[in-house]
Amino acid sequence: MKVYGAIVDNETRCTHYHTEKDIIAIKFKCCNRYYPCYKCHEEDADHTIERWPQDQFDELAILCGSCQTELSIHAYMHKDNCPHCKATFNERCAAHYPIYFE
Repeated sequence: MKVYGAIVDNETRCTHYHTEKDIIAIKFKCCNRYYPCYKCHEEDADHTIERWPQDQFDELAILCGSCQTELSIHAYMHKDNCPHCKATFNERCAAHYPIYFE
């Protein structure tokens, strides 16, 4: 799966967010491209971010950087770790949900 932006390793960490737990990428609704974060999208894309509407939260739009499994938005929002490989996600990412999701 191709991930765009300022990536620093093979688990989708970027120059903006690169702690041990920063291992997800988000498929942006506006361009159908995976980015590690909104800052990477802003630097790379030539358009504004379009948020995922709630009625599309079953879409596969989250990529676990540890095992490359795609998760639905619902599955991601209700888990602290990947249901496939059990890698722990950064719980502080929830603060950015309003940027990505309605």
